Amino acid sequence: MGAQSAGPLVVGVDSSTQSTKTLVVDAATGAVVARGHAPHTVSGGAAKETDPAQWWRALGEALRQCGDAARQASALSVGGQQHGLVALDAAGEPVRPAILWNDVRPAPQSERLIEELGGAQAWADRVGSVPGPAFTIAKWAWLRANDPAAAAATAAVRLPHDYLTQRLTGEGVTDRGDASGTGWWASATESYDAEILAHVGLSPDALPRVASPGEAAGTVHTDDLPLPHGALVAAGTGDNMAAALGLGLRPGRPVLSLGTSGTVYAVSTHRPTDPTGTVAGFADARGDWLPLACTLNCTLAVDRIAALLGRDREAVEPGGSATLLPFLDGERTPNLPAASGLLHGLRHDTTAGQVLQAAYDGAVFALLRALDQVLDADAAPEAPLLLIGGGARGAAWRETVRRLSGRPVVVPEAQELVALGAAAQAAGLLLGEDPAAVARRWGTARGATYGARERDEATLERLAKTLADGEGLLRG
Repeated sequence: MGAQSAGPLVVGVDSSTQSTKTLVVDAATGAVVARGHAPHTVSGGAAKETDPAQWWRALGEALRQCGDAARQASALSVGGQQHGLVALDAAGEPVRPAILWNDVRPAPQSERLIEELGGAQAWADRVGSVPGPAFTIAKWAWLRANDPAAAAATAAVRLPHDYLTQRLTGEGVTDRGDASGTGWWASATESYDAEILAHVGLSPDALPRVASPGEAAGTVHTDDLPLPHGALVAAGTGDNMAAALGLGLRPGRPVLSLGTSGTVYAVSTHRPTDPTGTVAGFADARGDWLPLACTLNCTLAVDRIAALLGRDREAVEPGGSATLLPFLDGERTPNLPAASGLLHGLRHDTTAGQVLQAAYDGAVFALLRALDQVLDADAAPEAPLLLIGGGARGAAWRETVRRLSGRPVVVPEAQELVALGAAAQAAGLLLGEDPAAVARRWGTARGATYGARERDEATLERLAKTLADGEGLLRG
């Protein structure tokens, strides 16, 4: 339990790849009154899948951990992992496990879709993004090719957060932020693209309604969860859009998130259209845009290297000539879905701590290369990086980002920013305010500031050369 409440209570939910987190927050002050956490599992191997019923059970468990505070909430919102394909039958039940964002099996379907509908530039102009294997449309194409019986039984397609919102309210509703990661919502028109849907054999009637920013999805109609019947439910959004709300981001402020995946993004007033596919042209949850680049291999990959070396994740050592590209599960940025890790430059005197530092360097290098393309005219060149996610609490991650970026770094004190952003969306709905302004009033971006360091150009150049020279190997 946290602080006593001075205003109405709202619930923010973060349904992520591996767990569900809930925060009960005072809408007036941003004080966290209660919190809960429950895990869910992802299948191993090439398939990255989860039974959506796990998300619902985890939501119930996390809310029960919040006690009476959850039962007193006036509004709630769900932030969820992006891109996942939840295929439902006519009764609203899953026809198979959900295919998650980090499942790269749809790489062949991604390539075919790009070619069949005019190439990368045409996709960027129309949809805002070039649909890589992570995108929902590629997963749907994979399902039709590899599990046609499940595709034929599908009456509705939802994203993970949509699935939970629908079970809460009985309504099929999504938001522009999460919809922009499907590949069939066109940023140019801010609507579903009928031609693209026809091309992949999906009816618009199978998709949820896209709510406007600030519009409710409905009210709580289920008695399965410890929530007040009739409480307002916001439209929710994708996890990255929710984190942007949780930080109260203004245009041009760069964010680097270190979690299971690594992401870099910034709110923009300009609609992004990157034909290279590095930057996804997402919408945000408010009416602006959220150009974003994502890497598959971040904290889990570096932790795996630490485990292989038998070292604590903080036990890094400077120096040496080793470079390591920790693409242990394929990679999204750069687009190398069949890649494996690449270690180069070992010497007789290379230490285990230097190899571990090289893993950190490789992961941060991929993110910073993408950040250069994410930032646009809204961005201040020397603006501090907001460093968030589980890795932001680690000194090795923080110092690697400082050394390779040459920027000041701010680590916000607020934690669970996706759930906090969902709570801000719920509070904004309840109070009739801009949710980002609500988060700024709560002071969520305040935190420790670390000054700029001289940028380590030698390491960046060595990594760039390793990536270029090893591209043939990395393509698998």
